[in-house]
Amino acid sequence: MDNLIYISAVGLSNIEQAQAVRANNLANVSTPGFRADLARVMSSEVMGDAYRTRVYGVNDGMGVDMQPGTQQATGRELDLAINGNGLFAVQMSDGSEAYTRDGAMQVNALGQLTNAEGRPVMGSGGPIVLPPYENIVFGNDGTITIRPQGQGSEALVQIDQLKLVTPPAVGMQKQAQGYLVAADQQELPPDPAVQVNSGFVESSNVNAIHELTEIMSLARQFEIEVKLLKNAEENDSAAAQLLRIG
Repeated sequence: MDNLIYISAVGLSNIEQAQAVRANNLANVSTPGFRADLARVMSSEVMGDAYRTRVYGVNDGMGVDMQPGTQQATGRELDLAINGNGLFAVQMSDGSEAYTRDGAMQVNALGQLTNAEGRPVMGSGGPIVLPPYENIVFGNDGTITIRPQGQGSEALVQIDQLKLVTPPAVGMQKQAQGYLVAADQQELPPDPAVQVNSGFVESSNVNAIHELTEIMSLARQFEIEVKLLKNAEENDSAAAQLLRIG
């Protein structure tokens, strides 16, 4: 196969993947705590007997933009936002642990503290279960204090503490469901330095203008790759014609 055709075909494939990533980011611009996906491509020389004059892009997997979003005040006692780059720990359906920045929480009929998708929120000893309460307060360190149902204001009880973790600088991956996990699939230890704000939720960190600009840029790159394929076809036609004449 002609190197030009191969390089252009690989480029078209990478552009298609990058467009899908950008489109998914835009679709989640209003999703609380969403972390933008990054399409990572590395340059690689075309190896062979000829001069190394051609370079093509190789898919290097997916990355995650860990920059924090904007905290938005809601006044709701079960809404939490993390300061810095910490994460909430939640339990997945298979019992494994995953991580998220989405702190819009709720309490189900069984008294379990869950996120908006119904995933149990992890505490110091496992999923957090709350007894019936009159009101609830989250401390900045994630401690959960309630006034039990039917008790006076002096009867405050500390129930548990949110498991808050700090992700490593590199090595976090996003699952298909949108939750983050460590690249080695190991659970992250709690970090007492992580702080939360009650009555706030964090917005998505997707920059809509940036994503739209990238989509337009990728569209132009797609057109260039198509033109290169067309040029390769014309060159092959011209070469075949010369051979017939010869």
